[in-house]
Amino acid sequence: MKVLLTTLNSKHIHSNLAIRYLYSFCKEEFPELELREFTINQDPDYCLAEIYKGDYQVACFSCYIWNITETLRLINNLKKVQPNLIIVLGGPEVSFDPEVALQHNPAVDYIILGEGEITFQELLRYLVKKQGKIEELLGLAYRKGSQVQLTGTRPLITDLGRLPFPYEKRDIASLKNKIIYYESSRGCPFGCSYCLSSTIHGVRFFPLERVKRDLQFFLDAKVKQVKFVDRTFNVKKSHSLEIMRYLYAHDNGYTNFHFEITADLLDEETLEFLKDVRPGLFQFEIGVQSTNPATLQAIRRRMDFQKLKMVVERLAGYKNIHLHLDLIAGLPYEGFKSFKNSFDQVYALKPDNLQLGFLKFLKGTSIREERELHGYVYRDEPPYEVLANRYIGFGEMLRLKGMEAMLELYYNSHHFDYSLAYLMHNIYQSPAGFFEDFSRYWEEQGLHHAAHNQIELYKILLDFFRYRSFPGQKLFAEVLKLDYLCRHKSPLPPFLPQLEPEDFKNSCHKFLQIKENVAKFLPAYQGQPAKNIMKQVHFEVFAYDLTEFLADPAAKNVPAKPTVLLFDYNPEHQRNGQARICKVPIVF
Repeated sequence: MKVLLTTLNSKHIHSNLAIRYLYSFCKEEFPELELREFTINQDPDYCLAEIYKGDYQVACFSCYIWNITETLRLINNLKKVQPNLIIVLGGPEVSFDPEVALQHNPAVDYIILGEGEITFQELLRYLVKKQGKIEELLGLAYRKGSQVQLTGTRPLITDLGRLPFPYEKRDIASLKNKIIYYESSRGCPFGCSYCLSSTIHGVRFFPLERVKRDLQFFLDAKVKQVKFVDRTFNVKKSHSLEIMRYLYAHDNGYTNFHFEITADLLDEETLEFLKDVRPGLFQFEIGVQSTNPATLQAIRRRMDFQKLKMVVERLAGYKNIHLHLDLIAGLPYEGFKSFKNSFDQVYALKPDNLQLGFLKFLKGTSIREERELHGYVYRDEPPYEVLANRYIGFGEMLRLKGMEAMLELYYNSHHFDYSLAYLMHNIYQSPAGFFEDFSRYWEEQGLHHAAHNQIELYKILLDFFRYRSFPGQKLFAEVLKLDYLCRHKSPLPPFLPQLEPEDFKNSCHKFLQIKENVAKFLPAYQGQPAKNIMKQVHFEVFAYDLTEFLADPAAKNVPAKPTVLLFDYNPEHQRNGQARICKVPIVF
């Protein structure tokens, strides 16, 4: 009997860890078991045809908020063309209301509830080998006549070491340009009311030696990124620190490892260790969600923000770990003003990426059960996103949506780092105030009706600055030019100021012909002819001496003095994708 394990991923770069565990756990006993992944962006007719042509007798789908709608459409059509096909669903989107899922979707035959490896194995024994009794198979929902039957709760796997490593050598080629997901633990010690992890109590860990063997597989294969899905990676210091020390000791100089951590749990020993890791080896995702004490208490989230702030500022000072901080809009007791305050406090930590997310009422979470207490209104369809509550109206939510769009385009892109720093230090007292003001301008000008290319984004920000009649317009245009040249080699677009003295290019070429200049300003290019160096660098004249501004964007002394800056675009000399910059003494 041929059995398919599959899912619809949200993007091509994603992969599914859950079905890989099911496959590796059962493949030896069931050699006709196959694994295949699709995406929600593929043509539904293609997915339908590919599964149909596989001539499977059982098809199993992993279901999440991002794919449940497309998955149900697909299986409905599959059942029409293959009436005898047995369809099995699993995953969080069907585990918490299996009765409803079975009653509303007659194409579904079985639903696996919760942790699935053992339940899936026993279900296959029942379907393929005709072993056991279905009513005795724990962790399952199925239809018996017109009634839905639940078989009882399946105990969690206590020894995670019994689960096989979910990847094989043949996987690496197909996953070359995808994010590879991995876990060293299951569960979470916290009970945040909006999170699915709160539905499972306690944390279980994979054996450390097993984890090291697994990670060495990724290191040897030189994969691009391994993303740990542990809900709180550093909940147990002896576990997390040992793993990070192993990765540090066996660093291949290429692979990046992503962890979700609780920053205020990091102690002095761990912080001292992190100081010396290779830039790019680790990246941390830190869920702040809110800085409002009443909000944190309501969602049962324990966090010492002052400790978190100290840790994040210290990690940021190391300049070797990418920091991703999260906020959630729509939480209890967090009105518009309160959320802007949370935003300002987290923005001040200067994370590499600041995500402004919106509360989702996931099935199984306690906040979904408390919706009437806080007057919640949310979408009925996945991903069940908040629309309003008694603390913040839909109109204010739309304002936050506008702020989120500007945050993604202008802050998280890192194409406007110097321009934003100038605005925060010289024009706006509140970062949230800027993003709210800018998003209002964006909508007033009708800019939200169409997509904009990168060059247009620079012009829009300059137009906004001029439209608001802010002081220092000439200086801001020079700062915006600085941002542009950090990412784009000349020529400059016509709306940016251009100052090129007569015979300037020849002066730059002569500058590079002097060995002492190359040794001092471009030591990595020593021994190369000037014409070759010119292909990788750019000289630009600025109307202001931005030297102090480059060192400290809060600097007030920015003299109006023509100055030449050198931009080095060699990828090996860049930081965060930005050209290396230095002031050079070219006389003109």
